[in-house]
Amino acid sequence: MNKSTRITTTTTAAAAAAAAAEVESQPDGVDAAAGAGPDAAAGETWNEALNKELQEGFTSNDRRDMQRMGKKQQFRRNFRLMSTIGFTTCVMGTWEILLTSNTQGLTAGGLPGLFWSLCWSYTGQFFIVLSLAEMASMAPTAGGQYHWVSEFAPRRHQKLLSYLSGWLSAVSWQSIVALDAFLIGSIIQGLVALNSAGYAPARWQGTLLVMASVAAVSLFNVFGAKHLPLAEGVFVTVHVFAFFPVVVTLLVLAPKRAAADVFAGFTDNGAGWPSVSLAVMVGQVSTMFVVLGSDSVAHMSEEIEDAGLIVPRAMVWSFLLNVPFTFGLLLTYLFSIGDVRAALDDRTGFPFMYVFRESTGSVRGATALTVVVLALLIMVTISSLASTSRQTFAFARDNGLPFSKWLGTVHPTWHVPVNAVTFTCIFSMALSLINIGSTVAFNAMLSLSTVALMATYVICLGCVALRRLHGEPLPRSRWSLGRWGLPINVTALIYACWSFFWSFWPNSYHLTAENFNWACVLFVGLMGLSVVLYYARARHIYQGPVVLVQKSRD
Repeated sequence: MNKSTRITTTTTAAAAAAAAAEVESQPDGVDAAAGAGPDAAAGETWNEALNKELQEGFTSNDRRDMQRMGKKQQFRRNFRLMSTIGFTTCVMGTWEILLTSNTQGLTAGGLPGLFWSLCWSYTGQFFIVLSLAEMASMAPTAGGQYHWVSEFAPRRHQKLLSYLSGWLSAVSWQSIVALDAFLIGSIIQGLVALNSAGYAPARWQGTLLVMASVAAVSLFNVFGAKHLPLAEGVFVTVHVFAFFPVVVTLLVLAPKRAAADVFAGFTDNGAGWPSVSLAVMVGQVSTMFVVLGSDSVAHMSEEIEDAGLIVPRAMVWSFLLNVPFTFGLLLTYLFSIGDVRAALDDRTGFPFMYVFRESTGSVRGATALTVVVLALLIMVTISSLASTSRQTFAFARDNGLPFSKWLGTVHPTWHVPVNAVTFTCIFSMALSLINIGSTVAFNAMLSLSTVALMATYVICLGCVALRRLHGEPLPRSRWSLGRWGLPINVTALIYACWSFFWSFWPNSYHLTAENFNWACVLFVGLMGLSVVLYYARARHIYQGPVVLVQKSRD
């Protein structure tokens, strides 16, 4: 009779693949993730160990993957292909995010800077999505990047690189939620300013709005989590159909700029860079952020039926489905923007509100269109917080965070990581306090989320490319890049390094405390903290997910 045991040293990818094959050959498999050993009831199957609610949607492929990775099923697998695509599409929220976060691109590079940087950002990010999709098929776990690094990194550096990747991923997704909430609060303030000429937006008011919005979104993620797949279907429907009234309104009512202005009229709108080309490079951070988010679904893997196949498909399809909406919105917006300088200086704080008002010729029309965008951003934030809380839970489950026992807990009846959701809410509130002291909090959070996520891409892409270069086998994958794996990985790695480098640059050449890109300070500070925690404590208790990968033997 086969017995399972946890390996206490790093396994090779070949051993992991062999283990997966052996596990698959067993009729039901033992509950190795729950710690079953020689004295345990070896005949107890995974499905018997799970309650009826968790058995639904839990396929034999999911069981094999979870056993191979040494994880216990704790979530409902209530996401199917369409709801998973809807979730990923909603988290990306490409055309909504582009509409609300293009100030940096308009300032440094102008209209063509935004357009052409979106072209190469989409192209480069596509190679990253393909690479991540394959890794998600190899190891469909809520951990995502830090788990993949733990399996693919050179043995000598596995633990440290995995730990740093976990921190980078946590920092990135936590700041994305804070950024989305920041947008919600700022747009509400902008709506008040749009409708009340006497209103002077105060930063402390914006911070309170951020806190209120993230609290509301967190409550939905706790008490409405069971209905999240249904909600995602509603979200993606609104995401698609709300696009048309916004675009049609601008196409019909707004005066149009010349094509030469949109595609070739590069400008430096007060950023002061020595050359326009350098300004475009700095401004591209706006579009880099827009195309992020496909890996969000990887952190929901343990709630998706047949995750090893559905997750990579959802990552690729959602990315491709967003392309026409993103470019359609951007081209319409650029041809309709009118006076760029006036849009940037608008009292609402958002150029798109200026465009709505000038296009419709009325405050009411602009308000109606803005409310549509605001509702969509709330939906985006709900999905982003769900993904963020799962990543935080997974890293804590592997003892990667302080208070891991508390953060790595799933509510026994709701099957939601309530503590991780609570922490994400508190962290976003704390990060929003930056807004009280600095008007550039938005750009700092935008750059921090981009640079931290790109750093995780650099590490995991570098590890899998190095393994392929050395001819070492990779775990079994039901969604594979085949012979194109290495060139796609290398291209993705180059783009990730490119994005990482430019995300640190400030938006203006003449630096002051107000326009400095504080993301570099936040990034270095948080990474410094993670290194201190690693050598002070984590290296004694954090082994990395690879030690739980099952190795079956007779």
